[in-house]
Amino acid sequence: MATIYHNPRCSKSRQTLEILRANGIEPDIVHYLQTPLDKPRLVALLEKLGLSAAQLVRRSEQGFKDGNLGAPGVSEEQLLDAMSAQPKLIERPIVVIGSRAVLGRPPEKVLELL
Repeated sequence: MATIYHNPRCSKSRQTLEILRANGIEPDIVHYLQTPLDKPRLVALLEKLGLSAAQLVRRSEQGFKDGNLGAPGVSEEQLLDAMSAQPKLIERPIVVIGSRAVLGRPPEKVLELL
């Protein structure tokens, strides 16, 4: 069973989905902008990815800048709160297969799970 946390407006997300389908995998698609991830789900994803919240946050988003989330001393907890409240702050796409996950940047990175 595979899941992709997907934003159809993102070219990298679309390319990652195509790679999965080209390899015979039709994943569950979670449109995380419409169905925001709560903190426990974000924490579980980070554990599977082996990343910190700081590594998964999109620094180029206006919400990151407006929230001063790059300031010294911003905690993982604060970043998780921000990503849960503003899902645009989450880097995409994330693909989960079983107990493993990868960030599809570049999209070919998903091949590590296959």
